[in-house]
Amino acid sequence: MSYAIISTGGKQFAVEQGQTLRVPTIAADEGKKVDIKALLTTAGKDAVLSSDATVSATILGHGRADKVIVFKKKRRKQYKRKQGHRQGFTEIKIEKI
Repeated sequence: MSYAIISTGGKQFAVEQGQTLRVPTIAADEGKKVDIKALLTTAGKDAVLSSDATVSATILGHGRADKVIVFKKKRRKQYKRKQGHRQGFTEIKIEKI
């Protein structure tokens, strides 16, 4: 079973061929193929650190995650702030490692 460690959007993900996952937003249209740099690839028991290895993926769609409420309060000081945030994501399917 082979897998790879990819880095996109400042985060790292362990991926396998055929896997679908959500990553931070990638600026490309739906249906496009993108190549993502692989930090580490494995084939069986051998792990290979390579600077030129890539993982091919297809963009399935874009979206925004559920809202997260950010609430700040200081007790007895009449201070409170409420703010919402929705993080954007891109859903991709790993085609080839």
